[in-house]
Amino acid sequence: MEQTDLLEWAVKVLERLQIPYALVGSYASSIWGVSRFTEDIDILIDLKLGQIADLCAAFPEPDFYVSKEAAKQAVRDGTQFNVLHPGSGSKIDFMMSRDDVWSRSQFDRRERVLIDKNIETFAASPEDVILSKLRYYKEGGSEKHPRDISGILRTQQEQLDLDYIDHWAERLKIHDVWLAVLERNKPSET
Repeated sequence: MEQTDLLEWAVKVLERLQIPYALVGSYASSIWGVSRFTEDIDILIDLKLGQIADLCAAFPEPDFYVSKEAAKQAVRDGTQFNVLHPGSGSKIDFMMSRDDVWSRSQFDRRERVLIDKNIETFAASPEDVILSKLRYYKEGGSEKHPRDISGILRTQQEQLDLDYIDHWAERLKIHDVWLAVLERNKPSET
């Protein structure tokens, strides 16, 4: 199963089960910025305990592996759990939405996008992808996050709501990182 097939499967499941979701992470940054290979599919979901059994059943063995206990724990703790497709090595990280203002804003601002020719999905807005990447960069320091942000800044520069990013970067305590990324992306003067 190709990664796009797994994404299509997941989108159909989430929409059938009426679980709010948004594609995030590197897949989303590739939509809004520069495409790059990613090892997994990150999907932010607003999953309730009562929906876990149906979601897990939609990824049946032996084609998939998902732990219902890990899913329950992720919902309780506000973390994430994985769905694996062992035959291809593809993986989905289902990340739990937090019950806070920014998470609600992400769902309100998500956008319907066409990926490939067959997959229509909700993706986090480019501004929210940038904010998430800023948080990951501050936590882990991986250079892939500023590169992804740079790609979004280059391709979406005219459409980006920079006031929104400034506002949330300040509230999420990542404004220093945002300013540093902006500085790195200033056009060079010749």
